[in-house]
Amino acid sequence: MASIVVHNSLKPGAPVPFVPIEEGKVSWYACGPTVYDIGHLGHARNYVSTDIIRRIMMHYFGLKVNFVMNITDIDDKIIIKARRKRLLDLEKKKPYGTKESHKLGLDAFRAYATSNLPLLEPSNDPVDENNYQARRDAAYSRVLGGGTLSGDGKPGDAEAKLKMHITNMDSAAQALKDGRVFEGAEEILLPFLDSLYKETININDQTMFTDLTQAMEREFMADMDALNVLRPDTLTRVTEYLPEIVSFVERLVQKEYAYEADGSVYFDIAAFEKRGNTYARLRPESKNDKTLQEEGEGSLSKTLGGKRGPGDFALWKKSKPGEPYWPSPWSNGRPGWHIECSVMASDKLGEQMDIHSGGIDLAFPHHDNELAQSEAYHRCGDCEHSWVKYFLHIGHLSVSGAKMSKSLKNFQSIRDALATTYSPRNMRIVFLLGRWNDGVEISPDMRKHADGWEATLDNLFMNIKARLADVGAVTDGVNSLSLTDEKPDNELAKKLEQAKKDLDAAFRNSFDTPACMQIISKIVRDANVYMGETSDLRTVELVARWVTKIVGILGLDAGAQPPYDGLGWSSASSRIDIDPRTAVQPYASVFSRIVGEVQALGVAEHSVQTLLNQSPETAFAELEKNGELDPETLALPYVRAVSRLRDELRRLIPSESLEPKTKSAIIALADRIRDYDLTDIGVQLDDQVDRPSLIKFVPAAKLIAARNERAALAAEKASQKEKARLAREKAEAEKWEKAKLSPQLMFREDKKYQEWDNDGLPTKLADGSEVPKSQLKKLKKEWDRQKKLNDEYVAKFGTGA
Repeated sequence: MASIVVHNSLKPGAPVPFVPIEEGKVSWYACGPTVYDIGHLGHARNYVSTDIIRRIMMHYFGLKVNFVMNITDIDDKIIIKARRKRLLDLEKKKPYGTKESHKLGLDAFRAYATSNLPLLEPSNDPVDENNYQARRDAAYSRVLGGGTLSGDGKPGDAEAKLKMHITNMDSAAQALKDGRVFEGAEEILLPFLDSLYKETININDQTMFTDLTQAMEREFMADMDALNVLRPDTLTRVTEYLPEIVSFVERLVQKEYAYEADGSVYFDIAAFEKRGNTYARLRPESKNDKTLQEEGEGSLSKTLGGKRGPGDFALWKKSKPGEPYWPSPWSNGRPGWHIECSVMASDKLGEQMDIHSGGIDLAFPHHDNELAQSEAYHRCGDCEHSWVKYFLHIGHLSVSGAKMSKSLKNFQSIRDALATTYSPRNMRIVFLLGRWNDGVEISPDMRKHADGWEATLDNLFMNIKARLADVGAVTDGVNSLSLTDEKPDNELAKKLEQAKKDLDAAFRNSFDTPACMQIISKIVRDANVYMGETSDLRTVELVARWVTKIVGILGLDAGAQPPYDGLGWSSASSRIDIDPRTAVQPYASVFSRIVGEVQALGVAEHSVQTLLNQSPETAFAELEKNGELDPETLALPYVRAVSRLRDELRRLIPSESLEPKTKSAIIALADRIRDYDLTDIGVQLDDQVDRPSLIKFVPAAKLIAARNERAALAAEKASQKEKARLAREKAEAEKWEKAKLSPQLMFREDKKYQEWDNDGLPTKLADGSEVPKSQLKKLKKEWDRQKKLNDEYVAKFGTGA
């Protein structure tokens, strides 16, 4: 059997064979979120893509995965956000008057401009809310117009950051004008207040930090649940590992891979390399990138000194006033960012793990620093140590060329995206359409592609289930939705076997989900075509059940559970603890109501009376007795009974024995049953010639939306028709109004002329000169047209003007 190969950031280039440390088992550490704000689509891209790979390993390849993820619940971003929020709350309680609050806002406004938008600030004329807009447009017109600050190349992160600062200043300028500084200028007030008062904050009250991180962790987990991301097997938090972190750093100091300087401890890159190790194995080209190094250290660490080498990074940071701290041999401080993952991963997975994953932006310096300090920690003497076998880095999600991130404020939150733009399944499809290690650019075309892919599968699942249910209707029984007693041998069956082989190859090729999606799409289209050309349902069902299993493995069906042996998307209400009678109540109510309405019609035909006496309750009771839990299967007896009754009523419409009034009532009832009664509970009826109506279970919201769209189109069509009618009437009225005028009178009131002949044609102009022959020729044509029109008027109405 072919092996799995995977893109490994430790060995750039082609995928390499994936061989776990222990056969059949995978140890995996994933960098979790820093919980200082709500999750955005960039987080969704990372964690959903990671979840997809994890699910393929577990549910397709049968590997036992031990998945550990951390929560960073203390770092510079958390400290800054929590502290600033506390300072703003305190500032709002001060007795500010209008003048004082305006001065505070203006000082913050100018400080923010100096730090972030320096082109606004000529030295002799400070910026304020009144001159801001003109200066903004003059200084940053290229960026505001979608270009770069320099005018060259394409906009990226730098331009996105400028736009974020401009947006903050826009809001603040308006707030200053409106006199509501504390309502609209928060983004400029927060850093300003922090610069004034950060050292005065009561750091003994750490609830300002824990309240923030605990709330954001709950939000993150809720987002992951909504996206059908499996929970980690183990979840670790930095604040629960402070003693272990101190011990880890102590050992690095003892082994002379780290040194203390003014209460902080740094990893000694030179000492690490001197012993034959390689630093920045993941991103060697970024080794001396000062910007990335500073970002990795955090904004609160810029003033820490004593480094021996410019790239040396903090393992322990001495806390300054206004920063939380924990005791250590070196100072009251807090851990550096990178050390946390090394400690927690080593604690849960030991000296070596199979997989370490995270977003591509973590490769340097975070993961490179993790590697260095962990391999130094676990190294015995001069022997090499490999802490991680495979680094999986998930590609960026970008918007307009810039990485989506909280710091750039160019993100859409997961919560908002799910409420307004995506379903969890649709979002996952978008990510599946791109390789996990490639970047993803959010675009309308990608969303449209995802919608089309999902609709293709919807069509197959809906139609095969309806056809199988139709077989049950023909045989007058409630059959299991499965007809596959033997393996068919036909062209579609051969295509299915090839699809299975191709998908296996795609999964083994570094979890190539775009290829997988194409394979599924193709076999589904083949099955839909085959179903329309033949009565053979067995092969189509095989295809549908195989596709059901694969989409379950990919996490596209939140209601499905391994081994994913169902048929189609699981019902939203499908649960292990489902109460059958509760599940069928809406369908039973519709059946009961319609029976009453049909009885009121007074149709005496025996066939109708027989159907009125049918009892779907008997078939339902049998299903309930057999332990059936699928809501659609449980509902089928009631829906089928309604459909049969409607079909029979429609069959009787041409009958001469029915009165016209009864026929009209039957037509109205039949349409209402199809378009409202059943639509509102998620049932679509497709009328067939000389066959029972085809029953399809479709989400009610989708059917109602389609009905509303049809109604809107019909209303628009009727409106356009009415407008056209009114326009015709108006044109007709104008035509006859014009036709009233006799041609002998049409030029008499025109002051351009002073003499006319007997027919009313002008002969002399106002100045006494003769009307030119060319002009007279044109006037005669107009006269002839009016004569013809006036004659029609006289003939129609008997008189003229």
